Amino acid sequence: MADSDWDTVTVLRKKPQKASQLKSEQAVNQARRQGAQVETSTKYGAATNKQHSTSLNTAKLDRETEELRHEKVSVDVGRLIQQGRQAKNWTQKDLATQINEKPQVIQEYEQGKAVPNQNVLGKIERAIGLALRGKEKGQPLAPRGKKK
Repeated sequence: MADSDWDTVTVLRKKPQKASQLKSEQAVNQARRQGAQVETSTKYGAATNKQHSTSLNTAKLDRETEELRHEKVSVDVGRLIQQGRQAKNWTQKDLATQINEKPQVIQEYEQGKAVPNQNVLGKIERAIGLALRGKEKGQPLAPRGKKK
């Protein structure tokens, strides 16, 4: 026992680092200093609590320049909606209530700022009684006939 060195420390068990410790900034910097290969990657939409993911077309449009844009409702369609609504003495809120949409939707369609949605346009057509799409734009809607 005389040859024992009390100043030396021997570590018998050392736990390996956890995955979270390996990903820390300190561990990454240490690996870079040692010349180890460090791989970093980001995942699209990771760590977000989004219920509705964006479509590929939306992401593509975001990456592109201003040349590619979503098509907006034309101003003449907005005027037709406004005329049909005023012919029935409805406010934008009344029309929105009639078709179960928000008043802001009607406002955007009338101003020509909305991206056209065929379902919404169909609801507005039926409510105001005017065709907003196709060749017969601005004409009264033909009454629906009974199917045989």
